[in-house]
Amino acid sequence: MVETDQAVATIRLSRPPMNALSAGLQDDLVEAAVQVGADPGVRAVVLYGGEKLFAAGADIKEMSGTSYAQMTGRSARLQAALTAVATISKPVVAAVTGYALGGGLELALCADFRVLGASARVGQPEILLGLIPGAGGTQRLPRLIGQARAKDLIFTGRFVAAAEALEIGLADKVVPDEEVYETAKAMAAQYAAGPAVALAAAKRAIDLGLGTDLDTGLEYERAAFAALFATEDARAGMDSFLKNGPGKATFTGQ
Repeated sequence: MVETDQAVATIRLSRPPMNALSAGLQDDLVEAAVQVGADPGVRAVVLYGGEKLFAAGADIKEMSGTSYAQMTGRSARLQAALTAVATISKPVVAAVTGYALGGGLELALCADFRVLGASARVGQPEILLGLIPGAGGTQRLPRLIGQARAKDLIFTGRFVAAAEALEIGLADKVVPDEEVYETAKAMAAQYAAGPAVALAAAKRAIDLGLGTDLDTGLEYERAAFAALFATEDARAGMDSFLKNGPGKATFTGQ
């Protein structure tokens, strides 16, 4: 499930034909997230479903007939799997082709950035089943695109085309379908060349800050900022700036 090309790892979903987020795929996601997070040679990650589609959502066959008591445990497991991806301490880019629906979109929301193919369609259609998103959609989506837009997508269950996704901030780039993966890899490679410890600190500060009050977020930022002065990358970056100007430092990730 994990393929590595230099400092960029690809977590490739592999449950044909629709990459439904079955219990098995959830386990695979957790394992892959732990693997790329622990590998010091991996500096950035691409999340990819393949050339035809990203992920069509939860496995409805698995869910059908599930009782409340059963789903209490299963929903916790599903959220934990996606949270494992969301908390990878490295930049993560989702490469979205075809459909990213329901749990598929919720998985893409766990990435830091989303590259969509021109014909991609995304959405949270759970309401059409008499349900609501259960893997982070009601929380991550409004934080990304705003409350009213998120409510529109969740209340209607409608599919959103790539052009609209870009307009509302759900996508960061829209490219021809055949260029999605390489574009996402190039974006990830750009971040992979950066200072790994500082990037992890920046990601954690932003993500934690969004879930707390301003004063608490500022205090976390202050502590993380000061801690980076203990890293080799900070010293190399400042020395390079003084000698050669900005943007020319080589970082080792230490």
